Amino acid sequence: MGLTRPGHGPDTSTTGGGTRAEHSGPAVRSTYPLYEFALTTALLFAVVTLVRWLMAPGSTLLIADVHIALWVVGVCVGAVLLLLIRSSWGRRSGAHMNPAVSVALWLMGAFPGRWVLPYAAAQLAGSLAGAGLARLAWGRAVSAAPVGYAAVQPAPSWSAFMVSLAEAGCLVAVTLLIGFFLAYPTRSRRLPLCLAAATAVIVGVLGPLSGGATNPARQFGPALLSGTYGSFAVYLIAPVVGAALGAGIHRLLQRYGPARRVPTYRLSADTTDRDAV
Repeated sequence: MGLTRPGHGPDTSTTGGGTRAEHSGPAVRSTYPLYEFALTTALLFAVVTLVRWLMAPGSTLLIADVHIALWVVGVCVGAVLLLLIRSSWGRRSGAHMNPAVSVALWLMGAFPGRWVLPYAAAQLAGSLAGAGLARLAWGRAVSAAPVGYAAVQPAPSWSAFMVSLAEAGCLVAVTLLIGFFLAYPTRSRRLPLCLAAATAVIVGVLGPLSGGATNPARQFGPALLSGTYGSFAVYLIAPVVGAALGAGIHRLLQRYGPARRVPTYRLSADTTDRDAV
Protein backbone atom coordinates (compact mmCIF):
# COMPACT_ATOMS: atom_id res chain seq x y z
CA MET A 1 0.00 0.00 0.00
CA GLY A 2 1.16 3.48 -0.62
CA LEU A 3 0.53 6.92 -1.96
CA THR A 4 -1.33 7.50 -5.17
CA ARG A 5 0.45 10.02 -7.35
CA PRO A 6 3.96 9.23 -8.63
CA GLY A 7 5.98 12.37 -9.07
CA HIS A 8 3.18 14.73 -10.05
CA GLY A 9 0.55 16.65 -8.15
CA PRO A 10 -3.05 16.68 -9.31
CA ASP A 11 -5.09 19.40 -10.90
CA THR A 12 -8.82 19.28 -10.21
CA SER A 13 -11.66 19.55 -12.63
CA THR A 14 -15.26 18.59 -13.24
CA THR A 15 -16.64 17.28 -16.48
CA GLY A 16 -20.11 17.41 -17.91
CA GLY A 17 -22.43 14.70 -16.64
CA GLY A 18 -20.30 13.81 -13.65
CA THR A 19 -16.72 13.74 -12.46
CA ARG A 20 -13.89 11.53 -13.57
CA ALA A 21 -10.14 11.42 -14.02
CA GLU A 22 -9.70 12.76 -17.53
CA HIS A 23 -6.22 11.50 -18.31
CA SER A 24 -4.55 8.13 -18.23
CA GLY A 25 -2.40 8.80 -15.19
CA PRO A 26 0.34 10.87 -13.59
CA ALA A 27 3.77 11.23 -15.10
CA VAL A 28 5.94 8.17 -14.47
CA ARG A 29 9.65 7.94 -15.13
CA SER A 30 11.53 4.80 -16.11
CA THR A 31 13.41 4.92 -12.79
CA TYR A 32 10.25 4.73 -10.68
CA PRO A 33 9.97 0.90 -10.82
CA LEU A 34 13.48 0.83 -9.36
CA TYR A 35 12.23 2.92 -6.46
CA GLU A 36 9.33 0.49 -6.04
CA PHE A 37 11.81 -2.39 -5.96
CA ALA A 38 13.89 -0.66 -3.28
CA LEU A 39 10.85 0.32 -1.20
CA THR A 40 9.33 -3.16 -1.33
CA THR A 41 12.70 -4.68 -0.48
CA ALA A 42 12.90 -2.46 2.59
CA LEU A 43 9.31 -3.28 3.57
CA LEU A 44 9.79 -7.05 3.34
CA PHE A 45 13.13 -6.87 5.13
CA ALA A 46 11.36 -5.07 7.96
CA VAL A 47 8.48 -7.57 8.04
CA VAL A 48 10.74 -10.62 8.16
CA THR A 49 13.02 -8.95 10.71
CA LEU A 50 10.08 -8.18 13.01
CA VAL A 51 8.71 -11.71 12.80
CA ARG A 52 12.17 -13.18 13.41
CA TRP A 53 12.83 -11.16 16.56
CA LEU A 54 9.34 -11.04 18.02
CA MET A 55 8.10 -14.55 17.25
CA ALA A 56 11.11 -16.89 16.94
CA PRO A 57 11.70 -19.20 19.94
CA GLY A 58 14.79 -18.20 21.88
CA SER A 59 14.71 -14.58 20.71
CA THR A 60 15.53 -12.03 23.38
CA LEU A 61 12.51 -10.00 22.17
CA LEU A 62 10.09 -12.93 21.97
CA ILE A 63 6.42 -12.16 22.68
CA ALA A 64 4.91 -15.44 23.76
CA ASP A 65 1.30 -14.53 23.02
CA VAL A 66 0.88 -14.80 19.25
CA HIS A 67 -2.05 -12.39 19.14
CA ILE A 68 -0.14 -9.69 20.99
CA ALA A 69 2.93 -10.36 18.84
CA LEU A 70 0.93 -9.86 15.65
CA TRP A 71 -0.50 -6.58 16.92
CA VAL A 72 3.02 -5.37 17.69
CA VAL A 73 4.18 -6.52 14.25
CA GLY A 74 1.22 -4.76 12.65
CA VAL A 75 1.88 -1.46 14.41
CA CYS A 76 5.59 -1.61 13.58
CA VAL A 77 4.93 -2.50 9.93
CA GLY A 78 2.46 0.38 9.74
CA ALA A 79 5.14 2.73 11.07
CA VAL A 80 7.67 1.43 8.54
CA LEU A 81 5.11 1.84 5.78
CA LEU A 82 4.48 5.44 6.83
CA LEU A 83 8.22 6.21 6.74
CA LEU A 84 8.62 4.61 3.30
CA ILE A 85 5.64 6.50 1.88
CA ARG A 86 7.03 9.80 3.14
CA SER A 87 10.58 9.03 2.00
CA SER A 88 12.09 10.78 -1.03
CA TRP A 89 11.81 7.65 -3.19
CA GLY A 90 8.29 6.98 -1.96
CA ARG A 91 7.19 10.48 -2.89
CA ARG A 92 8.58 9.97 -6.37
CA SER A 93 7.24 6.53 -7.27
CA GLY A 94 3.99 6.80 -5.33
CA ALA A 95 5.13 4.09 -2.86
CA HIS A 96 2.56 1.49 -3.91
CA MET A 97 4.61 -1.54 -2.72
CA ASN A 98 1.59 -3.66 -3.59
CA PRO A 99 0.55 -4.87 -7.08
CA ALA A 100 -3.11 -4.77 -6.04
CA VAL A 101 -2.80 -1.07 -5.17
CA SER A 102 -1.20 -0.36 -8.56
CA VAL A 103 -4.11 -2.14 -10.27
CA ALA A 104 -6.65 -0.23 -8.18
CA LEU A 105 -5.10 3.13 -9.00
CA TRP A 106 -5.02 2.29 -12.70
CA LEU A 107 -8.68 1.29 -12.70
CA MET A 108 -9.56 4.50 -10.86
CA GLY A 109 -7.75 6.56 -13.50
CA ALA A 110 -4.96 7.65 -11.17
CA PHE A 111 -2.09 5.62 -12.64
CA PRO A 112 -1.01 4.84 -16.23
CA GLY A 113 -1.98 1.33 -17.27
CA ARG A 114 1.26 0.68 -19.12
CA TRP A 115 3.18 0.97 -15.84
CA VAL A 116 1.16 -1.59 -13.88
CA LEU A 117 3.22 -4.59 -15.00
CA PRO A 118 6.64 -2.92 -14.49
CA TYR A 119 5.56 -1.80 -11.03
CA ALA A 120 4.20 -5.24 -10.15
CA ALA A 121 7.37 -6.96 -11.38
CA ALA A 122 9.51 -4.58 -9.33
CA GLN A 123 7.37 -5.14 -6.24
CA LEU A 124 7.50 -8.93 -6.52
CA ALA A 125 11.25 -8.85 -7.11
CA GLY A 126 11.60 -6.59 -4.08
CA SER A 127 9.65 -9.13 -2.04
CA LEU A 128 12.19 -11.82 -2.89
CA ALA A 129 15.11 -9.49 -2.27
CA GLY A 130 13.84 -8.24 1.08
CA ALA A 131 13.15 -11.72 2.45
CA GLY A 132 16.51 -12.95 1.15
CA LEU A 133 18.39 -10.05 2.72
CA ALA A 134 16.72 -10.75 6.06
CA ARG A 135 18.01 -14.33 5.84
CA LEU A 136 21.52 -13.06 5.20
CA ALA A 137 21.27 -10.56 8.05
CA TRP A 138 19.71 -12.75 10.74
CA GLY A 139 20.81 -16.23 9.83
CA ARG A 140 19.11 -19.59 9.95
CA ALA A 141 16.43 -18.47 12.40
CA VAL A 142 14.74 -16.68 9.48
CA SER A 143 14.37 -19.82 7.36
CA ALA A 144 13.67 -22.23 10.24
CA ALA A 145 10.23 -22.88 11.73
CA PRO A 146 8.19 -21.14 12.96
CA VAL A 147 9.46 -18.01 11.18
CA GLY A 148 9.81 -19.52 7.70
CA TYR A 149 10.67 -16.19 6.07
CA ALA A 150 7.48 -14.77 7.65
CA ALA A 151 5.27 -16.47 5.06
CA VAL A 152 1.65 -16.17 6.19
CA GLN A 153 -0.72 -19.10 6.53
CA PRO A 154 -4.43 -19.24 7.38
CA ALA A 155 -5.77 -20.78 10.54
CA PRO A 156 -6.65 -24.50 10.11
CA SER A 157 -10.34 -23.66 10.41
CA TRP A 158 -10.20 -21.19 7.53
CA SER A 159 -10.95 -22.50 4.04
CA ALA A 160 -9.49 -21.07 0.86
CA PHE A 161 -12.85 -19.44 0.18
CA MET A 162 -12.86 -17.68 3.56
CA VAL A 163 -9.29 -16.48 3.03
CA SER A 164 -10.26 -15.19 -0.41
CA LEU A 165 -13.17 -13.23 1.04
CA ALA A 166 -10.97 -11.70 3.75
CA GLU A 167 -8.13 -10.78 1.40
CA ALA A 168 -10.44 -9.37 -1.28
CA GLY A 169 -12.63 -7.58 1.25
CA CYS A 170 -9.66 -5.79 2.78
CA LEU A 171 -8.58 -4.53 -0.61
CA VAL A 172 -12.10 -3.33 -1.39
CA ALA A 173 -11.97 -1.27 1.79
CA VAL A 174 -8.43 0.00 1.16
CA THR A 175 -9.27 0.93 -2.43
CA LEU A 176 -12.33 2.88 -1.32
CA LEU A 177 -10.19 4.61 1.29
CA ILE A 178 -7.72 5.67 -1.39
CA GLY A 179 -10.60 6.64 -3.66
CA PHE A 180 -11.98 8.92 -0.95
CA PHE A 181 -8.71 10.84 -0.84
CA LEU A 182 -8.65 10.99 -4.64
CA ALA A 183 -12.08 12.63 -4.49
CA TYR A 184 -10.97 15.00 -1.72
CA PRO A 185 -7.35 15.83 -2.61
CA THR A 186 -7.14 18.65 -0.06
CA ARG A 187 -7.20 15.97 2.63
CA SER A 188 -4.59 13.74 0.96
CA ARG A 189 -1.92 14.41 3.59
CA ARG A 190 -3.87 12.13 5.92
CA LEU A 191 -3.77 9.18 3.52
CA PRO A 192 -0.34 7.76 4.57
CA LEU A 193 -1.35 7.72 8.23
CA CYS A 194 -4.69 6.11 7.39
CA LEU A 195 -2.96 3.40 5.35
CA ALA A 196 -0.48 2.77 8.16
CA ALA A 197 -3.32 2.43 10.66
CA ALA A 198 -5.27 0.15 8.31
CA THR A 199 -2.21 -2.08 7.93
CA ALA A 200 -1.80 -2.38 11.70
CA VAL A 201 -5.46 -3.33 12.14
CA ILE A 202 -5.42 -5.86 9.29
CA VAL A 203 -2.32 -7.62 10.63
CA GLY A 204 -3.56 -7.55 14.22
CA VAL A 205 -7.09 -8.75 13.50
CA LEU A 206 -6.67 -11.05 10.49
CA GLY A 207 -3.11 -12.24 11.12
CA PRO A 208 -4.22 -15.17 13.31
CA LEU A 209 -7.14 -15.96 10.98
CA SER A 210 -6.60 -15.44 7.25
CA GLY A 211 -2.94 -14.46 7.56
CA GLY A 212 -3.64 -10.79 6.88
CA ALA A 213 -1.34 -10.44 3.86
CA THR A 214 -3.61 -8.30 1.61
CA ASN A 215 -0.62 -7.77 -0.67
CA PRO A 216 0.69 -10.24 -3.27
CA ALA A 217 4.20 -8.88 -2.70
CA ARG A 218 3.89 -9.54 1.03
CA GLN A 219 3.52 -13.28 0.41
CA PHE A 220 5.38 -13.80 -2.86
CA GLY A 221 9.02 -13.79 -1.72
CA PRO A 222 8.50 -15.41 1.70
CA ALA A 223 6.36 -18.19 0.21
CA LEU A 224 8.82 -19.00 -2.56
CA LEU A 225 11.85 -19.00 -0.28
CA SER A 226 10.16 -21.07 2.43
CA GLY A 227 8.26 -23.41 0.10
CA THR A 228 4.94 -22.38 1.67
CA TYR A 229 2.53 -22.93 -1.20
CA GLY A 230 -0.71 -23.50 0.69
CA SER A 231 -3.24 -20.92 -0.55
CA PHE A 232 -0.41 -19.34 -2.56
CA ALA A 233 -2.68 -18.50 -5.50
CA VAL A 234 -5.29 -17.07 -3.13
CA TYR A 235 -2.81 -14.63 -1.60
CA LEU A 236 -1.72 -13.51 -5.07
CA ILE A 237 -5.10 -13.26 -6.79
CA ALA A 238 -7.67 -12.32 -4.14
CA PRO A 239 -6.16 -8.89 -3.33
CA VAL A 240 -6.14 -7.98 -7.03
CA VAL A 241 -9.78 -9.05 -7.36
CA GLY A 242 -10.65 -6.95 -4.32
CA ALA A 243 -8.80 -3.98 -5.77
CA ALA A 244 -10.77 -4.29 -9.02
CA LEU A 245 -14.07 -4.53 -7.13
CA GLY A 246 -13.17 -1.54 -4.98
CA ALA A 247 -12.24 0.51 -8.04
CA GLY A 248 -15.55 -0.42 -9.66
CA ILE A 249 -17.49 0.68 -6.59
CA HIS A 250 -15.48 3.91 -6.49
CA ARG A 251 -16.40 4.68 -10.09
CA LEU A 252 -20.07 3.98 -9.40
CA LEU A 253 -20.01 6.31 -6.42
CA GLN A 254 -18.35 8.98 -8.52
CA ARG A 255 -20.87 8.53 -11.30
CA TYR A 256 -24.08 8.34 -9.31
CA GLY A 257 -23.14 9.99 -6.03
CA PRO A 258 -22.93 13.71 -5.28
CA ALA A 259 -20.73 15.59 -7.73
CA ARG A 260 -17.20 16.04 -6.40
CA ARG A 261 -14.09 17.70 -7.65
CA VAL A 262 -11.59 14.95 -8.38
CA PRO A 263 -7.95 15.05 -9.54
CA THR A 264 -7.12 15.38 -13.19
CA TYR A 265 -3.89 13.51 -13.82
CA ARG A 266 -1.63 14.53 -16.65
CA LEU A 267 1.19 12.72 -18.36
CA SER A 268 4.03 15.17 -18.76
CA ALA A 269 7.35 14.53 -20.45
CA ASP A 270 9.00 17.40 -18.63
CA THR A 271 7.93 16.45 -15.09
CA THR A 272 10.90 16.69 -12.73
CA ASP A 273 11.61 15.20 -9.35
CA ARG A 274 10.88 18.51 -7.67
CA ASP A 275 7.25 18.00 -8.66
CA ALA A 276 6.95 14.97 -6.40
CA VAL A 277 4.30 15.18 -3.73
